[in-house]
Amino acid sequence: MSTYLEKAQRVVVKIGSALLTDSETGKLNRAWLHALVEDVARMRARGQEMLIVSSGAISLGRRALKLPVGKLKLEESQAAAAVGQIGLAHAFQENLSSFGISCAQILLTLEDTEERRRYLNARSTIQTLLKLGAVPVINENDTVATSEIRYGDNDRLAARVASMVSADCLVLLSDVDGLYTAPPHLPGAEHLPEVAEITPEIEAMAGDAASIYSRGGMKTKIAAARIATEGGARMAIANGRGLNPLKAIEEGARCTWFNAPSTPIAARKRWISGSLKSLGTICIDDGAVKALLQGRSLLPAGITDVQGEFSRGDAITVRDMHGHEIGRGLSAYDSHDARIIKGHSSREIEQLLGYSGRAEMIHRDDLVLKKP
Repeated sequence: MSTYLEKAQRVVVKIGSALLTDSETGKLNRAWLHALVEDVARMRARGQEMLIVSSGAISLGRRALKLPVGKLKLEESQAAAAVGQIGLAHAFQENLSSFGISCAQILLTLEDTEERRRYLNARSTIQTLLKLGAVPVINENDTVATSEIRYGDNDRLAARVASMVSADCLVLLSDVDGLYTAPPHLPGAEHLPEVAEITPEIEAMAGDAASIYSRGGMKTKIAAARIATEGGARMAIANGRGLNPLKAIEEGARCTWFNAPSTPIAARKRWISGSLKSLGTICIDDGAVKALLQGRSLLPAGITDVQGEFSRGDAITVRDMHGHEIGRGLSAYDSHDARIIKGHSSREIEQLLGYSGRAEMIHRDDLVLKKP
C-alpha cells in the first residue's frame, strides 16, 4: 500500500497544526517543516505534482498576539489568522526556495469550492501553478470566513481541493497513525491498515479532536475520506510527528489507506454525466464530432449553433448537425461569449472578446461522450 504514494501523479498533503507548532510554546517547528519540504522536493524530483494544505496560521498568530489558551472568539481567530498567515507563508517560501522550488499561497473559503464560477477560477489557478512548477500552499481564509461560510477544519478543505484538482492521492498528516476500531488507548482497539468502503460501522469508529490547536478530529477525517474517495483519490491518515513523514509512509510506516472506487477523471466524468443538469445546447459540425471521438477537446471553430442561456462552468449538451446527442460537458464560456466565438479559430478569441480565455469551449477532461 505504500506504493500508492509513490505511484500517484498528483498528491495533496494536509498538515495539522499540532505538527507545525509546538503545543507548549506555539512556535513554528522549523526542523520538522524543513524535513517535510525535503520530502516534497524529493517527490517532485521524480515527476510528482505536489500541493500542500496547511493549518497553523491561527496557532502562530495566537502566540504573536498573546491570546489566551482555549477556544477563541470568531474575531480573535480572524485576527490571529491575519498575523499568523504572514509567518506561515514566509516559512514555506523560505524552505521551498532552499530546494529551488517556487511557492504560491492560496486562501480559500467554503464558498470558493461550492460556487461554480469561483470553483472553476480556483481550479484554473491551481492547475496553472502546477503547470508552471510551483507548489501551491493552501489554507482556509480564516481572516474573512465566518461560521456560516467556513469548513472549520482543513481535513475537509484538503479533500475538496484534492477533488477539485483531480488528485490521485491525499495524505492527512496529524498526530494519529490511522483509524482504529475504538479509541487507541482502550484495550482491544485494533488498527485498520486499509478501508475498502466507508460504511456506517467505519463512521462509528471516529472520535473527536484531541488537541486544543486542532479543529478536526477523526470524524472530520472520515468525512474528508468520503469526499476524496468519491472524487477518485486514495487517502491516507498517517502520523506525521517524526521527521520526513512522507518518506516514512513510502517505507511502510503504519497508516490507514482509504480506497477509491474509480480514478479522478472517471469520478469527475461520472459527476458531469449524472449529477449536473444541462442548461444549454451547442451544435457542432462533422469535423468536430470526429475530433471528439478521437479524444480531443471541443474548439470554438467546430461550433455551428448555441442554444439556451448558460454561464461558464455550467453543464451543456453537445449535438451533431442532425440533432443527435454526442455528449455533455462543462462550458468554458457563457452563452453570450460562446455565440461570439462560435465558428472562429481559438487564436481569434482575445480579439473577439477583449480578453484571453481558454482555447477550448469544452476541455476533454470536462466532456463525457454518450455511448453509441
